[in-house]
Amino acid sequence: MNVNETKNVKITAADPSALGLLGLAMVTLVASSQKLGWTEGVSFIIPWAIFLGAFAQLFACINDSKRDNTFGTTAFGGYAFFWFGVASCWLIQNGVFGQTLASKYDVKQLGFAFLGYLIFSIFMTIGSMETHKVLFIIFCLIDLLLIGLTLSSFGIMHEAAHKLAAVSELLVSIAAFYGSAASVLNNHFGKQFLPVGKPFGIFK
Repeated sequence: MNVNETKNVKITAADPSALGLLGLAMVTLVASSQKLGWTEGVSFIIPWAIFLGAFAQLFACINDSKRDNTFGTTAFGGYAFFWFGVASCWLIQNGVFGQTLASKYDVKQLGFAFLGYLIFSIFMTIGSMETHKVLFIIFCLIDLLLIGLTLSSFGIMHEAAHKLAAVSELLVSIAAFYGSAASVLNNHFGKQFLPVGKPFGIFK
């Protein structure tokens, strides 16, 4: 007698948030050093933008998708492509794709891109209120970073906006390092080794 059996196999995957937050922490640390005047140029920021800011967060995005995590997928994926875009702009600006492109860019177009990402970050900030407070703080700081980048790209209060972007980007890095460490160590030790704060519980 033939018996057809259907088996459901559950595949578990590790939480990729720690790696995604590490990528964010690393790229914002290196990029903020230039904005703060501690380093010069963007040549050595580009590799970190591509491999940590972009690919590490893209890896987290793909794996969050496998975990049916829409918020994590959208957040990590959105910012991964942000850093792909920023790195590409720096490559164009530095003549990697020829002097024709390098001589014909309009920085205000970046302003519109930053404005679009600010809109994205605002509604993601609202969503982050139901994750944990460290992630909410990171998103709030990203909002400030994007406000600074948008205003400075449009030439509005340029110096103050640039300073806002620089300081908030460094704070994003510090908060993201903490978030990454908490994600690793809390899971590794099976307890709250580093507190991240409970969700606000406003919308759920």
